[in-house]
Amino acid sequence: YAEFDNFRRRTIKEREEARKMEGRDVIVSLLPVLDDFDRALKSMETATDVAPVKEGVELIQNKLRNALTQKGLKPIDSIGNPFDPELHEAITNIPAPTDELKGKVIDEMEKGYYLNDKVARFAKVIVGS
Repeated sequence: YAEFDNFRRRTIKEREEARKMEGRDVIVSLLPVLDDFDRALKSMETATDVAPVKEGVELIQNKLRNALTQKGLKPIDSIGNPFDPELHEAITNIPAPTDELKGKVIDEMEKGYYLNDKVARFAKVIVGS
């Protein structure tokens, strides 16, 4: 009985450690992006031209997207597609500019994402009526 009790305590402790560390690989992969943002903020203090700053922020955004894509994140394509309540959250309906856009997504307020082929966040959309 004592061996079983020790086994049970050890497995509980291992599970707690695993829960604490389960997001570690994602966080570690995002640390270079955080470093890039710190450098960008520091360079903005002395920047006189907006174009290089904008280009730097775009590079950081691409780096973040690539890191998240490697972890299984994919955007949901919404605009022009039929409204699907399993992928989209309708914010409002507006009159469709053409008949072919009725019941389809006209605009996207917030992009939706899949995480490993499951919906991680629904796209917030405007639907044509």
